[in-house]
Amino acid sequence: MNQPTLVNYQIEPGQYKHWSVKYEGEVATLQLNINEDGGIRPGYKLKLNSYDLGVDIELYDALNRIRFEHPEVKSVVVTSLRDRIFCSGANIFMLGLSTHAWKVNFCKFTNETRNGIEDSSRFSGLKFVAAVNGACAGGGYELALACDEIVLVDDRSSAVSLPEVPLLGVLPGTGGLTRVTDKRKVRHDHADLFCTSVEGVRGQRAVDWRLVDEVAKPAKFDEAVQIRVKNIAANSKRPGISALGKGVQLTPLKKNLQADRLTYEYVDISIDRAKRTATLTVLAPKSELPTTIDKILASGANWYPLQMARELDDAILSLRTNELDIGTWLLKTAGDSKLALQSDAILVEHKDHWFVNETIGILRRTLARIDVSSRSLFALIDEGSCFVGLLAEIAFAADRSYMLVLPDAADKEPHIALSELNFGYFPMVNHQTRLQRRFYEEAEPLEKIRSVVGQLLNANQALTLGLVTAAPDDIDWADEIRLAVEERSAMSPDSLTGLEANLRFCQKESMETRIFGRLSAWQNWIFNRPNAVGEKGALKVYGKGEKAVFDLNRV
Repeated sequence: MNQPTLVNYQIEPGQYKHWSVKYEGEVATLQLNINEDGGIRPGYKLKLNSYDLGVDIELYDALNRIRFEHPEVKSVVVTSLRDRIFCSGANIFMLGLSTHAWKVNFCKFTNETRNGIEDSSRFSGLKFVAAVNGACAGGGYELALACDEIVLVDDRSSAVSLPEVPLLGVLPGTGGLTRVTDKRKVRHDHADLFCTSVEGVRGQRAVDWRLVDEVAKPAKFDEAVQIRVKNIAANSKRPGISALGKGVQLTPLKKNLQADRLTYEYVDISIDRAKRTATLTVLAPKSELPTTIDKILASGANWYPLQMARELDDAILSLRTNELDIGTWLLKTAGDSKLALQSDAILVEHKDHWFVNETIGILRRTLARIDVSSRSLFALIDEGSCFVGLLAEIAFAADRSYMLVLPDAADKEPHIALSELNFGYFPMVNHQTRLQRRFYEEAEPLEKIRSVVGQLLNANQALTLGLVTAAPDDIDWADEIRLAVEERSAMSPDSLTGLEANLRFCQKESMETRIFGRLSAWQNWIFNRPNAVGEKGALKVYGKGEKAVFDLNRV
């Protein structure tokens, strides 16, 4: 992987520059205190508690450690250690210096991390309160919006704001604007005033407009936050103080990085730069897994479903950020189908245990990361494949799937199989399963595939059921795959990104799909316009004492 500066998403608390975490019984407090000189890239200072990708990488790691290492935690307070500043959002100078691809990847990862906060609240009962103890703007307010409840200090100066339109010539249209409307249901005229004001809204008006849940004077602020924390924790499914000291440590992943290859124990990426493809292979378990909770917990971070999820997650992020020219991902699996189905059965059997539930959660979020990756996805189901149950979700995420037929060697033909995990455990960001998306929730095809759960299906059976796109035989296989990849590589990446996003989320909408849709369409376009990034664009002249010069044509 030959990018000049590779981004590494693996980190541990001893390496944090910007976040600290305090644990007190059933409450964890995420404390933001951004190191101005700790940017992930040179050329800017992270002033006023503004953040860049490195800050969000730490936040993502801290959230996972709360989920897995501290099952006693039922609620999380997100706050700042700075006086009178909560967070001023994404660092403007970083955005002004960054390439377009960097900005979009940064926005996508940021939103996935915030979506993960809401995902944990929805599925795990890990609840979040934003203790906004100072000025809160842009992406800082987006972080607060991701929490279940927001308490704002009423000190006559601290306000919440989304000032991107008047200040920067861009749009709070990824997580900010969408959560204001879809989640907090701020009236549209109030939202219009709010999003075109640099000053933002403070005090009781912020409550009246639904921008925050409560305001409290400085002397009563901590008490108000703690009351919210206590009340919201009552709705948590997490085990609480009874699980103190029983967490699972997230040990560092073992990975081997080479020029054109990235390997882990269960995930392998091989890159063909001439063809602009990455072959991403996920392996099934290598041996039978423990079946009791005690033995599962004893496996710790090496338990197959968790380790595989963490490796796949890191691999996806590495490809998305460090390999911008690799436009097509060829998705493959390998291993023993029987062991893979046994692993699925264990997940289903123990789904209500906190550790298994959190593992299902990281699998759900990792698979969702595939769906929103702006790459062409082709699943190749060939000899030795193991697209069964959980691993079949990778094929169902693909834009196309090809399954090999071996007419003269039926005993070597690949098979796919479904398990209970394919029916509701891993919804996409539009809250549909990938099979529901595939069949537009039509009852008849879904009933047919429900009837074959656990059965090994060959290519012709899978094709008849609509589970694969095409089933070439061994004579045509190489040529058909080659032509498909070459055709894809010759097409406009811009148009493909738009096409793929529209087809992957072709039916139901959710807050999350609107977030990523706005990121892919509106923000992509606005970030390229001269009014934002031209020589006199608002992002370029910010902080220089110059006034932005706009092209006043409404396009």
